[in-house]
Amino acid sequence: MIRTPRAWAATAAITLAGAALLSGCTKAEEGTPSPTGTAGQQVVASTSPGGAGCTLQSYGGTALNLKDAIVGFSQSEKEANPFRIAETQSIKDEAAKIGVKKLLVTNAQSQLPKQISDIQDMLAQGAQFLIIAPLNSDGLEPALKAAADKKVPVLTIDRKVNATACKDYLSFLGSNFTEQGKRAADAMIKATGGTGKIAILLGSSGNNVTTERTNGFVDQIKAKAPGLSIVAQQTGEFARDKGQQVMEQLIQSKPEITAVYAENDEMALGAVVALKAAGKKPGTDVKIVSIDGTANAVKAIVDGTINAVIESNPRFGPLAFATAQKFFAGESVGAAIIISDREYDAANAKAELASAY
Repeated sequence: MIRTPRAWAATAAITLAGAALLSGCTKAEEGTPSPTGTAGQQVVASTSPGGAGCTLQSYGGTALNLKDAIVGFSQSEKEANPFRIAETQSIKDEAAKIGVKKLLVTNAQSQLPKQISDIQDMLAQGAQFLIIAPLNSDGLEPALKAAADKKVPVLTIDRKVNATACKDYLSFLGSNFTEQGKRAADAMIKATGGTGKIAILLGSSGNNVTTERTNGFVDQIKAKAPGLSIVAQQTGEFARDKGQQVMEQLIQSKPEITAVYAENDEMALGAVVALKAAGKKPGTDVKIVSIDGTANAVKAIVDGTINAVIESNPRFGPLAFATAQKFFAGESVGAAIIISDREYDAANAKAELASAY
């Protein structure tokens, strides 16, 4: 992946913020919400409440120098999505930067049985530390058990698993998905003036990302915009073609729709195609707000077809390896570490386009 100077600066910011986070307790560890950042800013990492945290002793692991280690990364989905491409590249870049002895990388191709076997295979190849991007919140129990049996610590990133931190896995690194939904709702209220009828293009079922992005959005709309009503919710499975198909159906079945909340950029871009084909002006006739922060979606803001995008930061590499280094040095890490996200709208999209992934 080609990295712009601005993208390199963002990565450096993650490394510095992650180092600051891991050096001691933050307000967020005491229960204060982490900063979300204003449009264009890169406010990066803070720790969510996690009790006393997890240590080598409580997890049952042994000290390890990552430069002498075999590390495994399990990607969950086909890398047709810019988020997954950027996420994998971030892990690879940081592993190379710190000099990891060997990095094993697998891709489950959106198949849960394959992700389980991928993880088991990496363990068989001697992986001593695992970073996993789970396909679903449930179903990885056999893989997590295999890692636990070998005392191999597991960091989960971008999607939570329904399991116990510091027992079944070490820690979760990811965005505050409920907060993303709330921020998307605020952007929608601004774009619509607080009135209209909204369709939600839901992400795939069976993971916390979809649930939390939906709940955050719905609750915020109900609380702050009585003039906005949600008239349809249908899954687009985080895919552009599916998002387009669903939007085509909704244009026929719910012609009164004046706004679309897409739970990722790919579905939003699919909705743009469907709306244009129906003779509507996306961004004008139908307001669109999405989550991810891909370059294509931010460019669509510049072009006027999408109104706002809440970033979901995929650059986990620096924070994941900083967390691992702290853990293997015998220090405590929290049950959840939250990476903060930018926001793009018409006011900053053109200037910040190079920051998108």
